[in-house]
Amino acid sequence: MEKKKILIFTGAGVSAESGVATFRTGDDGLWYNHKVEDVATLDGWRRDKEKVLNFYNLRRAQLKEVEPNLAHQIIADLEKDFDVTIVTQNVDNLHERAGSTKVIHLHGELTKVRSTLDSTLVYDWTEDCNLGNKCERGSQLRPHIVWFGENLNPKLIDRAEEAAQECDFCIIVGTSMQVAPANQIPFLTKPNTLIYVVDPSDMDFYVDKQRRPFLTHIQEVASVGMKKVKNDLINL
Repeated sequence: MEKKKILIFTGAGVSAESGVATFRTGDDGLWYNHKVEDVATLDGWRRDKEKVLNFYNLRRAQLKEVEPNLAHQIIADLEKDFDVTIVTQNVDNLHERAGSTKVIHLHGELTKVRSTLDSTLVYDWTEDCNLGNKCERGSQLRPHIVWFGENLNPKLIDRAEEAAQECDFCIIVGTSMQVAPANQIPFLTKPNTLIYVVDPSDMDFYVDKQRRPFLTHIQEVASVGMKKVKNDLINL
């Protein structure tokens, strides 16, 4: 029998229990004590490439010190019973390390770098990336991250939208749903698709409850909420 399809849309909250800090750590707009415009914009890159490279080198090194948490593991385990596609705003590789096989990274990946000359030249990269590291065409390598002001990869958007339109269930985990256009993807699902939202925050998704009568908000951290969602899905 063909497996039911699940779209899982994840944000920083799914990795928080692994010790990965969320994108913004406070109302001051600082990220790991750095100004976002210095390390997550093209202008910041042009001003100080070494600073930006060092920033992501530290994030990449930190990634080796953390492990997937129970939420990642539950999501991976769902593949035993369902056809699961993960669409994530996260740049870590914790979903893959937990065993998930279909992961779409909308905002890039820490464990990859790309050419500044040709964005299609993308390389796996697990160590430091420094000034002087160049692509095969002789151009400086940069983090494979979508910075503020840059467009998302249209091919990845197409894949994510297709997964949303085809899914039977949608699970939104650990995201404030504030970052556009990614935050629109879960609501491209069919009108009768059962949508779970797992996040401890009080959230307004601007969803017409008459059109979305199957929206369920579980106000728990990712691991606790995903236990409840898995139990629900297995018993449906």
